[in-house]
Amino acid sequence: MSKKSPAVDVELNVLKWLIDSSGWSNDEIAKRLNTNTENIQKIITGEKKPTFRQLQELSTIFKRPIAAFLLSKPLAEKPKPKDYRLLPEKTNKFDKKTILVMRKTRRLQDLSKELSRNIKYETKSKLEKVKLSENPETIALNFREKFNLTEEKQRKFKTPYELFNYLRDLLEDQNIYLFQFSMPVEDARGFVFVDESPTVIVVNTKDNIEARLFSLMHEFAHILLGESVIDLPDATHIFKDDVEKWCNEFSSAFLLPKDLAKATFELYKTNLTQKETLKTLSNRYKVSKAMLLLNMLKLNYIGRKDYDAILARFEKESKPVKEKDKESTGGGIPSEVKCLSEIGNKFVSLVANNYDRDFITYTDALNYLSIKSKSFDKVLSKAKK
Repeated sequence: MSKKSPAVDVELNVLKWLIDSSGWSNDEIAKRLNTNTENIQKIITGEKKPTFRQLQELSTIFKRPIAAFLLSKPLAEKPKPKDYRLLPEKTNKFDKKTILVMRKTRRLQDLSKELSRNIKYETKSKLEKVKLSENPETIALNFREKFNLTEEKQRKFKTPYELFNYLRDLLEDQNIYLFQFSMPVEDARGFVFVDESPTVIVVNTKDNIEARLFSLMHEFAHILLGESVIDLPDATHIFKDDVEKWCNEFSSAFLLPKDLAKATFELYKTNLTQKETLKTLSNRYKVSKAMLLLNMLKLNYIGRKDYDAILARFEKESKPVKEKDKESTGGGIPSEVKCLSEIGNKFVSLVANNYDRDFITYTDALNYLSIKSKSFDKVLSKAKK
């Protein structure tokens, strides 16, 4: 006969904080603990004490150490980013997976600062802020020039992944860390933390790569404006909010400048909206067909009726990518590839440099990179130091 798990005294405000900050509903917790919602409510109000086994399960699903449930008071946590998702009745309410990604990102941000300090690396962004009153198209063209992203170079990238990685390397040179994690795509497509150094961008691997490219430059625009946000960037959405509108215009102008779009559309004017043309232009500039159509609409190459009809054909572009996508960070790919895709060369190199100089242990390094020992050398060999 199994031994009954002992009841544990917990501070109710601590328990409430851990539940509220987890994103788990009482119904979901009850189901996971194999009990009913009424019992969970009694534990929250103090009518009933949780068992140690229940705390172990909560520790697992909340991704918190058991010690967190034994604190005398809640820990102070950094603020969540400003919510620009514009979702009815969901302001500052996030899916539990999104919450975990935000917590993981904060941890990586803190680690980046600590590890950089060890080896005297600068963590502050090298970028100057811009104002909302400035023209986003002009700013975007300036950054294309600064990043040496010519039309010829953009066309020479074989895939959108190559362009993404090129931009990632450039942003990391500016002390901006770019992480890629999986979240429900309807909950968030990206977010950025600028309130601490180093600055961090996160994009959602559930999105297809063209959408991630757009989100990347949209979030970069938020960095230029100096605000921590979480949002749902969409190339085809006409935002009423001035900030989101500015960031969308910046991203669109960066990836496909107006003059370049006009010149290209003129060349293909006779068959502009045919499937083959849209596929060709999408492959050439590494942008979605939906974004191409929006530019055609804005530049008066097609009307609203045609735009709506043709856009419906490409609805699948906005759907989450399947986990089997070989370039995503989903299952089925080598752990060293997943590691580099998620956290990037800069963070891996930072960990490697700290390990080489004996500032951290081998175990620390594995923990920070979230890999097993068999993958350590492979990760370091693939990273650019």
